[in-house]
Amino acid sequence: MVIEPDETNKAVSSAAPESDEMQPARSLERPRDRAPAFGLSLKLLILTLLFVMLSEILIFVPSISKFRHDWLTRKLELTEVAARIYTKSPSHLMNQELAEDLLKRLKINTLALRTDTQRRMLAMMEAPGEIERDDDIEAMNPFQKISAAFDTLIWGEGRYIRIVGQTADDQGMIELVFKETDLRRDMVAYSINILLLSLVISIMTASLVYLSLRALLVRPILHLLDNMATFSSDPEDGGAVIRPSERRDEIGMTERRLAEMETILAQNLQRQRRLAELGMAVSKINHDLRNIIASAQLFSDRLALLEDPTVQRVVPKLMSALDRAVDYSRSVMSYGKAQEAPPDKRLLKLHQLGQEVHDFLGLPESARIEFLNQVPQDFEIYADPGQLFRVLFNLCRNAADVMQLGAEMSVISRIELRAREENGKVVIEISDTGPGVPAAARKNLFRPFQGSARKGGTGLGLAISAEIIKAHGGSIRLLDRAPGAHFEIRLPKN
Repeated sequence: MVIEPDETNKAVSSAAPESDEMQPARSLERPRDRAPAFGLSLKLLILTLLFVMLSEILIFVPSISKFRHDWLTRKLELTEVAARIYTKSPSHLMNQELAEDLLKRLKINTLALRTDTQRRMLAMMEAPGEIERDDDIEAMNPFQKISAAFDTLIWGEGRYIRIVGQTADDQGMIELVFKETDLRRDMVAYSINILLLSLVISIMTASLVYLSLRALLVRPILHLLDNMATFSSDPEDGGAVIRPSERRDEIGMTERRLAEMETILAQNLQRQRRLAELGMAVSKINHDLRNIIASAQLFSDRLALLEDPTVQRVVPKLMSALDRAVDYSRSVMSYGKAQEAPPDKRLLKLHQLGQEVHDFLGLPESARIEFLNQVPQDFEIYADPGQLFRVLFNLCRNAADVMQLGAEMSVISRIELRAREENGKVVIEISDTGPGVPAAARKNLFRPFQGSARKGGTGLGLAISAEIIKAHGGSIRLLDRAPGAHFEIRLPKN
């Protein structure tokens, strides 16, 4: 195979970087993020205030109803004392003036005593207006008490109310009528005190929560953001990696994971920069090497025309060595090109593609290598024909090269290509009867420059094949089967 100089230049120009693709990674100066005006700290402060106020409201509702109940209970107790004075004192001691003075001090309009058989009016200062509310405080459930409390707060100004309660000796019921104005005024004062106290508690609680969360959460997050900005400006600088604190909580875990990630990223970027520099050097060396190989091939072709037996015996080996050098150079240049194009999938006959692979292998008769295409004639597959051809050709050529190196008269050398459908997948098997894949090569089989199964190989063919199959949404693996090497490719059916 002769490489023309213009082909070499094209290969080099396609593999060599035309811009900064293979240049070392440059640091990107990014402005550091400033803490927003309405940041996390202020949000936490506002939310804490709202939640504490909500809690105080939930506390206020039952407490205001209890305040009303206790206020009325005390009034009933004082009124019961007055009722006992009326019922126990001699009639000549309890005159109208004293009764009115007692009712005035109790701030009630009428006082009555109920029994099972009668209702006795004990005293009345003045006839009350329309009674708009009538409560038996002993018979009210909690919801009724809450409803009554808010009813008093809203409508109690100047309204007459009648309250009934059991006497201490359970001998009857005390009934009194009075204006709700004083009750409402005391309830409003109590509500204002509760509101002021709630505000003080909310502000103190929110401030403590704010300071605590800022120290425990916000500042560490700002420190993480500052480190990210510093590291992103020069990700290859190992000194920019964050130094984790000794915290054992989630923030400490985040710092340690970030430190690990930044360390790995810095190492990878340094390694990629070295590889980029090495790639540029290799592309230049490869360009010159291919020109030298092309010249050597020209000379070997001329030597092949000589009839000298020694020359005829040496030239095939020389040409084979030059061909391997050309393949190595082409593989390196091919791998250095841009990423493979997305597969252009089409419906194709796999048996016919296998025959094309056989034809391109060009197996010499002296090699005694048999190629068996066991794929059914009508077997169809949905794939990129060019890319799938490259995969099958790489695998079959590797098998042929390995078997040619150790070929003996009595050894059967065979390459088999099979295909089947299994669980909605297309399974393709490429098998050979060679010595198999060495154990040392199995670990890095599909990694470039590391997974070669034959002496002098680059391992790029398997690496490129794995990338193509992955782009098709499939997988490739080496089966643990003897003798020989057995590769299995699984592809989606559609």
